[in-house]
Amino acid sequence: MEEILVILVIGLVVIAAATLLGERFGVASPLILVAVGVGASFLPLFDSIQVDPELILQGVLPPLLYSAAVSMPTMNFRREFGAISGLSVLLVVVSALLLGLFFMLVIPGLGFAWGVALGAIISPTDAVATSIIKRSPVSPRVVALLDGESLLNDATALVVLRTAIVATAATFSFWGSVGTFAYSVAIAIVIGVVVAALNLAVRRRITSPTVNTVISFTVPFLASVPAELLGASGLVAAVVAGLITGIRAPRELSPQHRLSDSQNWRTVELVLEGAVFLTMGIQIKAIITDVERDHAGVGVSLVIAFAALALIILIRAAYVAPLLAVLSRLTRRGANMQGQLQGLQEKLADPNERVAAYTDFARGRAPKARDAQRFATRVTRVLADIDYFRRQPLGWREGTIVVWAGMRGAVTVAAAQILPEETPARSVIVLIAFAVALFSLTIQGGTLAAVIRRLGRAADKSAAEIDHDAETAGIMDLLMTTAKQFDEPATVEGEPRLATFARRKEYRLTVLRAQRTALLDARDNGTFDADVLEKALADLDASEIAIEMRG
Repeated sequence: MEEILVILVIGLVVIAAATLLGERFGVASPLILVAVGVGASFLPLFDSIQVDPELILQGVLPPLLYSAAVSMPTMNFRREFGAISGLSVLLVVVSALLLGLFFMLVIPGLGFAWGVALGAIISPTDAVATSIIKRSPVSPRVVALLDGESLLNDATALVVLRTAIVATAATFSFWGSVGTFAYSVAIAIVIGVVVAALNLAVRRRITSPTVNTVISFTVPFLASVPAELLGASGLVAAVVAGLITGIRAPRELSPQHRLSDSQNWRTVELVLEGAVFLTMGIQIKAIITDVERDHAGVGVSLVIAFAALALIILIRAAYVAPLLAVLSRLTRRGANMQGQLQGLQEKLADPNERVAAYTDFARGRAPKARDAQRFATRVTRVLADIDYFRRQPLGWREGTIVVWAGMRGAVTVAAAQILPEETPARSVIVLIAFAVALFSLTIQGGTLAAVIRRLGRAADKSAAEIDHDAETAGIMDLLMTTAKQFDEPATVEGEPRLATFARRKEYRLTVLRAQRTALLDARDNGTFDADVLEKALADLDASEIAIEMRG
């Protein structure tokens, strides 16, 4: 027991030190942690350490993905959902199949089905690994694409992996595989929605921020465990629960509760992410020992892994290039519609003309007033989307970053280790998967900052034509307009000071809450930049907390 405690304490110290050193020297802390883990794997203290891959897949990833989903700008996720879906489903399937053919040719006796299984293992980008990109100065659209892809592609990879394993012992059914994937995702979405709704319904009735945060720690598991028991994707369920919680929490939970959640979840993320990379490194000695025991050849396996990484980067580049062309064409199409939509928006803004304008658009169908209002909201969102895509175009520089930042990580290593014991050349497969993840982190992760600098200003956030001053001014105008809707409480002669203070406090809280609602409506419509809007919401939260504390 003392040995385990010593290892845990050392692990926490190493994680904290790696984070500080990474910030100090400009090196991604995951790279430091993997290097430390590799070195520690050769120490006698870690000879008896065995990392259960299910612990990573079911114990660590659900809370990490849930937390990432909660904090992700939902409007950016919605806008990029089409591209994200292609990256997380189609690209994973194509990569697994092409890599399966490659592995069948270079690993004697493996066969196509087992090759596809290994291809599925190394195809998905890793949510923890891609956290490196969040610390880099890149376009928010690049971050949204990579973040959204890594949240969803694990489910595709695991379904392909399971299908490939089944195909080794039974007849493969394409439509059966499609049905399995559809079932896995559909059930996960339903469970994620239900858990998120129950989560918010319960937590908004709890007054203690501490208790509220403790309950939040259970949410990813309340979503993922039932989904896995029903044969669905627990990771997708956790992501859906996180996305809905992130959207609804500012409307349903108090600022104190959300601040407590944010601070504590950041600590959890730091520890779990650090633990994931440390355990990756610690497993290297045992993996190499297994390969040597099977006389499979470590050097050959490493060469195959390096070739596989090069191939998967090429496949990714071949997919991203036409994707960017399609997105660019859609942006131009939206720009061509912008003038017409702006004219329609002006008509819809006038309550007297709104129904008539909607009737013209609906080709004479008699609308209800709420239909016209919904249509006006939809037009506003479409115009905001067009403006977003025009201000932040994805060119070849951004495409290069999307390709190079698609790193593999702990999911690849954990998925390889859940392969059945009867898998042909199992030790080699596990080593290749580990080496691909390690090469990806060190080569891609270690050079990502240099690649971004090399690409120049066009890949930087500052190149995105976002006028933050204008955005801030627009938000301030909205806040002032909202505040003017409320009259300040009049002074009442003879009223006790405490009563006057209570009335003024209630007035300030009412205004702040109305301003938050206005900003959240603007968020849902995509009216302002996500980062600027998030800062404004944080300022409102801080003001409300300060007023409550003075009471």
